[in-house]
Amino acid sequence: MIRRENRLRREYIYRKSLEEKQKVVEEKRDKIRDALENNTKVDSSLRKEAISLAKGAEWGGQAFGIDDEYRWAGAQDPKIVITTSHKPSSRLKNFSKEMRLIFPNSQRINRGHYDIKQLVQACRAQDTTDLIVLTETRGNPDGMIVCHLPFGPTAYFTMMNVVMRHDIPGCGTMSEQYPHLVFSKLDSKLGLRFTSILKHLFPVPKPESKRVITFANTDDYLSFRHHTYKTDTKGEIELSEVGPRFELRPYQIKLGTLESIAAADDEWVLRSYTNTARKRQYLSIARDEEEDE
Repeated sequence: MIRRENRLRREYIYRKSLEEKQKVVEEKRDKIRDALENNTKVDSSLRKEAISLAKGAEWGGQAFGIDDEYRWAGAQDPKIVITTSHKPSSRLKNFSKEMRLIFPNSQRINRGHYDIKQLVQACRAQDTTDLIVLTETRGNPDGMIVCHLPFGPTAYFTMMNVVMRHDIPGCGTMSEQYPHLVFSKLDSKLGLRFTSILKHLFPVPKPESKRVITFANTDDYLSFRHHTYKTDTKGEIELSEVGPRFELRPYQIKLGTLESIAAADDEWVLRSYTNTARKRQYLSIARDEEEDE
């Protein structure tokens, strides 16, 4: 079993290396395409490669792409395991139960004395697609780790402003339908990466589903909202919040799983203490507010 996992891991790393090389090639093709469309000179560093690069994609060749992390997305529903940090408080336990209701086809397990390596191995044996670990500080949920199996990636989020379902006034009943997803202002490359990580936690909904989950980005904070809706006799839509609600602040992506996190490479890390950290928007593309309409 260990030899098989090591072999599959080596094959996965090799395919990822091919994917990175292909990204570099596609970036060069985009530069050549822009130069041809705008009737400008091709960059001198690309002139020798222009002919060979032009044989791919829209110039008659065959596009090459590897989607190894989420290759079964849409073909089969995700299978999620939710757990907590060691010795969880009663509030974190209740919050984990509510999170289990948010993600369809998920199950919650007690952490007990199991370490991360044992949890990941057990999840792999059961063909689990994602492992979610919830953490806390002094009884308040403050973190969420999303580990995609079998090889990664692993995304880290800071969680804040958590409001449980019973604390929301007029909270509606929880629906078990597969939800529609709304992602707002996540249009940068990093924003699309987090969109891919989060959306593949949910199965494909049916068109008649009346359940909506929203991830709205404001200054790199993702506001999570959970609603159901209905249409009244006048044709107007009435929203009903079913909770819970919280904010997520992504701060790291690791190219590996939780048990091998020390040896895994960083895909992205939030540098909060640099001079320009407050001015930068990572998850959305900055736009000029005074654009001519």
